[in-house]
Amino acid sequence: MLDPEQFFACLQQHEVSFFTGVPDSLLKDFCACVTQKAPENQHIISANEGGAVALAVGYHLATGNIPLVYFQNSGLGNIINPLLSLADPDVYAIPILFVIGWRGEPEVHDEPQHKKQGRVMLSMLNSMEIPYSIVNPEMDQAEATIKQALHTARETNGPYALIIRKGTFSPFQLQEPQALSMELTREAAIHHILDELGDEDIVVSTTGMPSREVFEYRAHKNQGHQRDFLTVGGMGHASHIALGIALQKPDRKVLCVDGDGAVLMHLGALAINGSLKPQNFTHILLNNGAHDSVGGQPTVGFQVDFLTMAQAVGYKTTARVQTAEGIKHELVRIRKSQGPSLLEIRINKGARKDLGRPTLTPVQNKQGFMKFLS
Repeated sequence: MLDPEQFFACLQQHEVSFFTGVPDSLLKDFCACVTQKAPENQHIISANEGGAVALAVGYHLATGNIPLVYFQNSGLGNIINPLLSLADPDVYAIPILFVIGWRGEPEVHDEPQHKKQGRVMLSMLNSMEIPYSIVNPEMDQAEATIKQALHTARETNGPYALIIRKGTFSPFQLQEPQALSMELTREAAIHHILDELGDEDIVVSTTGMPSREVFEYRAHKNQGHQRDFLTVGGMGHASHIALGIALQKPDRKVLCVDGDGAVLMHLGALAINGSLKPQNFTHILLNNGAHDSVGGQPTVGFQVDFLTMAQAVGYKTTARVQTAEGIKHELVRIRKSQGPSLLEIRINKGARKDLGRPTLTPVQNKQGFMKFLS
């Protein structure tokens, strides 16, 4: 396996010293190493992958050096526009080193939402004319790959992608500052939310751990899964899925169970949600200040005021809580109030080690959910 510290040191030896991107579970040990080793202004965890490309463009314009942008292969969709319309050799010709986690690699077990993206990733890179190499877990070979990648990026004034397979990096333990201590875990908060809902209420849960925890609690309570749409992919889009439902089902309560990293990824969704003023829409933001599902890298979730932002774009009711009693009180108040509503629940990082995954396929989830809506 590849030592993240050696890999990071090799990059620096070859004059790569600026890092930005969106965390990924396959890259979590590398990301943790970068977080600990790089100066604060030389490592920026971006809200989304397209934003990371833009940061990389700005860095290169200011320094002439090659930046590194890391992300899961699902983020290819977010980089296409800024990459092809700005950084491409046919436009501004910006050399960028990509480090991409290969989720859904063929013949490697992964979740349904990653299979298609893993299967088409290399063909997408080929279509965008992005040269790439798969990184070998032996350091001497990895260094040769880095040198070739940087040489090509400089020669073409364009991007080069380093592909990271599952299990490439050895573990790296991030020495984190003491975390804020909240009363609730995310899982406990989800339990309290679901316990307050009516039988006809509709739930859309965001990607990662929240959907897994919604699924497990429903199974534990023998409630079935027809009331919940589990947004297993498409990070940042759960609130617009919920909005689309709320607009078509105005007589039903629709709740979006979201996360801080997901909301930040496509923050403009708040403005559309607020401007359309769906009275039956409740947006629940579980804020732990982290990308918890992919390694716990920090977000700016505790540094921004989501309530003020929501109020500014048209949310009618907002509240922030961090206790079980607060959740119950505010959900009762929201039910009696005019929407759209935003309830921010501040929670601790972390999840159970034995947390399971949905046993229904996405298509089975969709079919049961649509029957419930009808």
